[in-house]
Amino acid sequence: MSKLELRELGNTGLKLSCVGFGASPLGNVFGTVSEEEANASVREAFRLGINFFDTSPYYGGTLSEKALGKALKALGVPRDNYIVSTKCGRYAEGFDFSADRVTKSIDESLARLQLDYVDILQCHDIEFGSLDQVVNETIPALQKLKEAGKIRFIGITGLPLGVFTYVLDRVPPGAVDVILSYCHHCINDSTLEDLLPYLKSKGVGIISASPLSMGLLTESGPPHWHPASTELKSACQAAAAYCKEKGKNISKLAMQYSLSNKDVSSVLVGMNSVRQVEENVAAAMELATAGKDEETLLEVEAILKPVKNQTWPSGIQQK
Repeated sequence: MSKLELRELGNTGLKLSCVGFGASPLGNVFGTVSEEEANASVREAFRLGINFFDTSPYYGGTLSEKALGKALKALGVPRDNYIVSTKCGRYAEGFDFSADRVTKSIDESLARLQLDYVDILQCHDIEFGSLDQVVNETIPALQKLKEAGKIRFIGITGLPLGVFTYVLDRVPPGAVDVILSYCHHCINDSTLEDLLPYLKSKGVGIISASPLSMGLLTESGPPHWHPASTELKSACQAAAAYCKEKGKNISKLAMQYSLSNKDVSSVLVGMNSVRQVEENVAAAMELATAGKDEETLLEVEAILKPVKNQTWPSGIQQK
């Protein structure tokens, strides 16, 4: 069986599977996931070549980290066989990017994950904090954690793309290794592409999350709290219905669209069942062998053209 493609992550030397396992659903964020289901999903993901697992203390109020920790432990494989990223600064009780809090945060996360170190620690949703604090206090604190061996690489995450340039222009070169952007490398919003040359010039690895645009590009549609405009939601609904009529699946198309850009090291997608894992890996394998369905993609892009690159303000939503 051929394995998933591995892609270099910036200058880190890490090679991430092109499909990454988003563990937020293991925190029961989208419905209850049993320990058996969580373990089986992680086991199947690893078996099929996914080596990158992403979580946060915010997901399910620490539940996601605990569930992922148990599932990884149950694999019983050497620690260097998988790459784990977690986050700091965003918690169920609110945001805190202070040096003290993020320094405590990693110890709490390592205990929950049952690990001695994480490969990547990311400042979570930095647009809700003070970006100057992130530059002057948070990242220097994370550099100390790196020296202490608790983390290997430092990242930042957020929705508005401007937060990345703001921080990267103000920190020393190489201080930030990775950015995680979400909902900006999808069929309906490709604005991350404009930033790729800049990020590459900074030597920063790029992870893109939520290829399905937080549920917009699915047959069942987005969750009730989705912050998109009515116009954007109905255009995506029309595109999903069009695909279904043609016997195609919009989610697979969306996944393949996001995966086809090799400058993105990993496309991170939330998974909570063996079936979801299998579908995501199958989409990647099919893309590698047969290429993407250009014809359907062009038709879907035409339907979404009136709402192309229409974003929404960051809200205190689940994601």
